[in-house]
Amino acid sequence: MKMSTKGRYAVMAMIDIATHSGGEPVSLAEIAERQDISQEYLEQLFGKLRKAKLVESARGPGGGYRLACDMGMIPVAKIIAAVDEELQFTRCDGDAVEGCVKGERCNAHDLWSSLGRQMMAFLSSITLEDVVEKRNLALAATIKQTKDR
Repeated sequence: MKMSTKGRYAVMAMIDIATHSGGEPVSLAEIAERQDISQEYLEQLFGKLRKAKLVESARGPGGGYRLACDMGMIPVAKIIAAVDEELQFTRCDGDAVEGCVKGERCNAHDLWSSLGRQMMAFLSSITLEDVVEKRNLALAATIKQTKDR
């Protein structure tokens, strides 16, 4: 499985804001410098993050972006989804067989499809706060899943 730079960079940038903001806006230039990401690329991503209501923009001197809500309320999966990043593990679209192997479901289809669901469940159970606070992510996911039952 490989996630494109959109999802990775969006998560990195959101972690950067959560770490460096202190409630004040963080400029894209600062994020670009710290994370070694093109500012132009960040501008594209932040348009999508703003549209998804994950960040708010502040104009003028000292402007930039800040989180639109508490970082404990932002699942990593939501950040990835906001930038239109699709994690795909099978060669098929969803559970369809078209595009798999010679028009039929491949032998490993159910394995990869299950892995994809597990990854999304994991990313949905981990918040931006979990990552920023460097919590044991596997433990955090297990605790949250236990609480949800």
